[in-house]
Amino acid sequence: MKKYFLPIFIFCLSCDISSSRPIDNPEPILVVNNQDYQSMSKAYFASGCFWCVETIYESLEGVKEVYSGYAGGTTVNPNYYQVISGKTGHAEAIEIIYDSTIISYDTLLKVFFDSHDPTTPNRQGPDYGTQYRSIAFYSNDEEMKKITNYINLLSTNSIFGKNIITQVEEIDKFYYAEEYHQDYEKKNPYSPYIQNVSIPRFNRFKQKVSDYLKIKEDH
Repeated sequence: MKKYFLPIFIFCLSCDISSSRPIDNPEPILVVNNQDYQSMSKAYFASGCFWCVETIYESLEGVKEVYSGYAGGTTVNPNYYQVISGKTGHAEAIEIIYDSTIISYDTLLKVFFDSHDPTTPNRQGPDYGTQYRSIAFYSNDEEMKKITNYINLLSTNSIFGKNIITQVEEIDKFYYAEEYHQDYEKKNPYSPYIQNVSIPRFNRFKQKVSDYLKIKEDH
């Protein structure tokens, strides 16, 4: 009997929810008014399912907003179904709106590496595919130098015990994901994936960097 139920269980613990939504009736893409954050800074990372990553960065003091989206590929205005096909080149990514007087880019970069495994190509936890690859995006030369220097530091000290395969790429365009992906964990706290993957990942992260967290409700 186990061989029949195991695939179903694995699917429930996947970030891929394509089978539950019709491809021929795509959900609306999030529309963001960036004028609300003109005085804020932005950062971009990809480190697995954006449901998980969004929650991690939203917990940080100084982070004003986090959006789920797609970046790193070539397809213009991609939707979720196109991205999970692996044909767009895009990864599930996040845009972080933050107050640089409260939290630094260096801290966001540290959180990036503290909250995922940068040694697994095209995979985070139960999620497989190029859309789940590890990418640290930079917007300028200063950020690029910080990323490469930090990776060199981690590698020199063998922090992960394996080669870091995180890609370092300039952010060309960030496409906001569909509205149902935004704040997914808050909207779906009892889904199997959130309960068994996202929340445990967040709890492991909290144990590492509790100094950076907002005072917030129990997770």
